[in-house]
Amino acid sequence: MKIFVVNAGSSSLKYQLIDMENGSVLAKGLCERIGVTGTITHKANNGTVYTADTDMPTHLEAFEAVIYALTKSEAKVIDSFDEISAIGHRVVQGGSIYDKSCLITDEVLKDIEDLSELAPLHNPANVLGIKACIKAFGKDVPQVAVFDTSFHQTMQPKVYVYPLPYEYFEKYGVRKYGAHGTSHKYVSERLIDIIGDKSKSEKIITCHLGNGCSITAIKDGKCFDTSMGFTPLDGFMMGTRTGTLDPSVLTYIAAKENLSPEDINSICNKKSGILGVSGVSNDNRDVHSAAQAGNERASLAIDMQRYQIIKFVGSYIAAMNGVNAIAFTGGIGENDSALRAEVCESLTYLGLKIDPTKNAERGKEIKISTDDSAVDVYVIPTNEELAIARDTLAIISK
Repeated sequence: MKIFVVNAGSSSLKYQLIDMENGSVLAKGLCERIGVTGTITHKANNGTVYTADTDMPTHLEAFEAVIYALTKSEAKVIDSFDEISAIGHRVVQGGSIYDKSCLITDEVLKDIEDLSELAPLHNPANVLGIKACIKAFGKDVPQVAVFDTSFHQTMQPKVYVYPLPYEYFEKYGVRKYGAHGTSHKYVSERLIDIIGDKSKSEKIITCHLGNGCSITAIKDGKCFDTSMGFTPLDGFMMGTRTGTLDPSVLTYIAAKENLSPEDINSICNKKSGILGVSGVSNDNRDVHSAAQAGNERASLAIDMQRYQIIKFVGSYIAAMNGVNAIAFTGGIGENDSALRAEVCESLTYLGLKIDPTKNAERGKEIKISTDDSAVDVYVIPTNEELAIARDTLAIISK
């Protein structure tokens, strides 16, 4: 059985075709610059690569390019899209409505669209992807929504309710929702499988570190707390996002600069974080290069993010009254050995010990703590696409 996994952005479309017999990726690709002059890069599992520039005024044309790449190009892996059993979509925000993945119906699609205010950078793009998929493949192909927020629905009210007038929670659903749940779920389940002993994985912390970042405390396999909040803007500083701020900072700047709520939203989501502080880039590699060349603002941005990560990890250890294991994932988490070392060195009071040689490894699944460490520490590359495919298969199998 083959599952097609879709992650639609406002001007991009990432996809994978996964054979669920063994979990292997038959092909994966990326459509970029949708709405302008589109480009598709498609790679088959035998290493063959197909690239093309083609008009993609909408996501529909992007899917048509994907169908050609999968079925007719020199990197084809199937003869017809009829070989695909279902399509799984990453959807960022499911609100408090969806605590698990579900089959997409007209009602579900409307809910996803209505929840766009809670994830303005993501849900509208997810809706575009779903609608384009329906047009391209028809309604007979089952489509499943896998929500980033669903894993976090096990948080208790004391965690997710904000200290605002309660009426805003009742009227508008203003509360903590979290994000990156698909990644945190996959990594935590993989970590529990690796450790094997349930008593040694009751309390774990997963650190999803990339351009977007979040940390989740997981107790007995369920989300206990997570750093992202009402939207994916909350938490600690990210590539272009502020993370947690004193709200008065924003009202003060808005008054001084005569800015609208939309202006403030744009500043906080697109111009802040690592980019805003460093003035260099939102790309971790560029900022590190600048810091090594003596750029003090780049060094400050790196120091600030690491410090905030340490604070969140430490607070979750306190909240759970301990920790058995920690996992790093995401582009930064999997590759930035210096960051991992600094975070772990702040936890030596727990008896945590890192093996420097193992920690120097990049981008692969590995235990980086020593055998006598009181806390197990792992690097586990996330695989959100496989997690989405598994959920999709489980739902259509019913």
